[in-house]
Amino acid sequence: MDRDRILLTPGPLTTTLRTKLAMLKDWGSWDADFNALTASVRHRLLDIVHGHETHVVVPLQGSGTFSVEAAVATVVPRDGHVLVLDNGAYCKRAARLTEMMGRRASVMAFGEEEPVSAAALDARLKAVGSITHVILIHCETGTGVENPLAEVATVCEKHGKGLIVDAMSSFGALPIDARSTRFDALIAASGKCLEGVPGMGFVFIRRAILDGCAGNSQSLAMDLHDQHVYMGKTGQWRFTPPTHVVAALSEAITQFVEEGGQPARLARYADNCRVLIDGMAAIGFKPFLRPEVQAPVIVTFHAPAHPAYDFKTFYEGAKARGFMLYPGKLTQVETFRVGCIGSLGRHEMRQAVEAVADTLREMGIPGGEPHVGA
Repeated sequence: MDRDRILLTPGPLTTTLRTKLAMLKDWGSWDADFNALTASVRHRLLDIVHGHETHVVVPLQGSGTFSVEAAVATVVPRDGHVLVLDNGAYCKRAARLTEMMGRRASVMAFGEEEPVSAAALDARLKAVGSITHVILIHCETGTGVENPLAEVATVCEKHGKGLIVDAMSSFGALPIDARSTRFDALIAASGKCLEGVPGMGFVFIRRAILDGCAGNSQSLAMDLHDQHVYMGKTGQWRFTPPTHVVAALSEAITQFVEEGGQPARLARYADNCRVLIDGMAAIGFKPFLRPEVQAPVIVTFHAPAHPAYDFKTFYEGAKARGFMLYPGKLTQVETFRVGCIGSLGRHEMRQAVEAVADTLREMGIPGGEPHVGA
């Protein structure tokens, strides 16, 4: 194969050659040039959410989950009570890490096929006064469902509760505006819809709560307040930064702006999603979600009902044809997932559908029709 395989996953993503080339330079971690690069990246991240007046942004080494843990530990006092709105696997992960950070966590469960309910949250906050913070996964990538960020933020503000948003697979694609949507912390990462490479998370923290975060974290490496204060004084990261990842993200943000920013990226991903769903429907596949709740980030499909279907074989067949799919995250029904994000467009999505169709033929499966009732 004369090209990299296309990653149809929720991250890492397929990146441009420009982004790859940005990693060919070595940087000194305390050098003024690298400090300027970090400052530029932070400034432009705030541009994306219109957050200069209301928020700071604190970068952190590691995967996005590192930054979710760091945000909970930094923003939530040790005697705080967190309510996690749960409609999928990444919500459950947020609840688990909250407990592991030593904070009290309660879970409000919803169906995996539906968005969480701001009205139900409103009722819960009226009934349970001890809750101090709410965690929302903006796009639950276990299924691809989009949750109602603006409505949930309005309810939290009404009750005076802190809101922590995991925007890992939505930031840069779905609209997020700090001027109209109040959140205490919003977490994203380099290797998602900004189309950088994995290795760095970042957390937007509301300025009004920043001073109160001092001393909350029980972790040295994940104390975002300390990281912010140190960066403010020195311009440097406290510990060895992922220099090549920062450089790649800087180049990726430049391309993001050139493309037209969040609206343009959303339009491309939405087109990818439509092409994918229409193409897969033509060979019998059915999405798990209703169209009106499907975010254009990753699509969960029911697995074919045919007895010859085996995900590993299916995956390897698509991989051999140049496309890497993603396993399902549901426990009740068998599924697989196909990402719509990354440096790709409708041409690649059509090729992906052709690869799936070819793989089915090779497996002796006439079509992707799911079990009756799916």
